[in-house]
Amino acid sequence: MEKINKKLITHDGSFHADDIFACAALSILLEKKGETFEIIRTRDEEIIKNAKENESYVFDVGGIYNENLNRFDHHQKDFKEKRGNGILYSSFGLVWKKFGEELCGSIDIANIVDEHLVQPIDSIDNGISIYTSKIPGIFPYDISYIVSIFNLSFNDIESDPYNKFIKFLPFAKNILLNEIKKSKDQEYIEKYIFSVVEKKDKDSKILILDEYIQRVEINIQTIKYKDILFVVVPSDKKFKSWKVLAVSTSINSFENRKNLPSSWSGLKDEEFQNVSGVSDALFCHRGLFLAGATSKEGAIKLAELALKN
Repeated sequence: MEKINKKLITHDGSFHADDIFACAALSILLEKKGETFEIIRTRDEEIIKNAKENESYVFDVGGIYNENLNRFDHHQKDFKEKRGNGILYSSFGLVWKKFGEELCGSIDIANIVDEHLVQPIDSIDNGISIYTSKIPGIFPYDISYIVSIFNLSFNDIESDPYNKFIKFLPFAKNILLNEIKKSKDQEYIEKYIFSVVEKKDKDSKILILDEYIQRVEINIQTIKYKDILFVVVPSDKKFKSWKVLAVSTSINSFENRKNLPSSWSGLKDEEFQNVSGVSDALFCHRGLFLAGATSKEGAIKLAELALKN
């Protein structure tokens, strides 16, 4: 029988985004090292107090924060650990503060993951509001809420919260692993776009990329360059078609610095070709932020026409 090397100890009962993602991070860390572990969910003070520092990780329970002892609780009255922006750490944030760089292989990547995933979870767990709803009663369906709906309902047939926790854990691990990968990709994309910007004509308001990059990742990087209005980029990795994207005014904004021509809205194929004058034009999104063409030349022509409009 395989010997269990480590113990991951957290509270029992309902689980939240901070403890399930702290567990996910520690699970990935130990798996990466080839170590075996068991997950213990308890509030038994004797089990928690007697957990050996070189064998156990105690998080979101126990009343102690001491990263040297692998104790990561944030509920004690005198807890004051917070970031420069004021967001207090939760158990996930404390675990990430110690092990994020090791998991990512880079402090820069760890910081990106902290901004994207860790801080929103920490803020919600500490009762810090970071969202402002423009429509009363409607809020983002965020990861903390998603975790909450996987807990036992009042009439749930399954009566074991531990099973619910264990069933959700692989999902949390996948989210974290993909966020790490995406953050590494973002670092590459940032450097690539910077190199293209440096080489382009300084007066050009069109950025032409020869690598396929997803729209959201392009937007994150291009909004820092105030003179760029449109980006031409392959539509997929096989270069079957090209697209022109309008750059947003800010991250997560649906307002563009300059829209594509309103006369293109919702058009496709022959109708779009006739109106635009571009022979291989394919479509224009009715939101006027995206249009496509079969060729790179066609997409560039669409961008140039949009500038003149």
